[in-house]
Amino acid sequence: MQNKKPDNIVPENKEGSSTDTSFSKQCPSIEEAIATFEDTRSRLLNISEWHSYAGTGTADFQLTDNQGNRVNRLAQEGDHFQINIPGPGSKTGEGFDWVQIMQIEEQRDRNSIEYTAITVRPATNPNNKEPDTAHFFQEQATSTFMVVRNGLEITVEIHGRNETPNLNSKHFIDKLRNVAIAAGAMLRFSNKQWNSLAKGILKLKTDE
Repeated sequence: MQNKKPDNIVPENKEGSSTDTSFSKQCPSIEEAIATFEDTRSRLLNISEWHSYAGTGTADFQLTDNQGNRVNRLAQEGDHFQINIPGPGSKTGEGFDWVQIMQIEEQRDRNSIEYTAITVRPATNPNNKEPDTAHFFQEQATSTFMVVRNGLEITVEIHGRNETPNLNSKHFIDKLRNVAIAAGAMLRFSNKQWNSLAKGILKLKTDE
């Protein structure tokens, strides 16, 4: 894989809304910065623990393989994760929203900028044969979750792009649900979720 700068990984926003969340902390030495990056990277890739990092009132994430089987390991390209957000679930998703990991991009060079980035898209539910995207956003939307070490600074970033409501479901109840939830997300109701998750992955206190 050809290395990219971290700011070139996030897809361009061509339609719909976009969101950007970022929190950083400084380490006192390069040795501690490297160790903190490794720990934060592991937390980033440990999808099934995201809810415990973000805290109460946030979505619950469960990593699965590409067949929808729950797995207890760090994320890999091609994996899915099911998302249980507060509120009504998706009929197509059997109560969950689903995304698939399209790319995991990394640069591991202690003498340069280091990063790990996970980019996901809304996906079908791998546990059934319904062709509809099981998510409140359409399939062109992306979310990129990233940890970056630049010298002594560690940053966790979350970027949403091309976020438009998913109106393509064959279930009318899902269309109504998707519009309501997507509208809430685009009105920045998702800020609490992503702020809490980014801070939790970085081990920042909620009041920082």
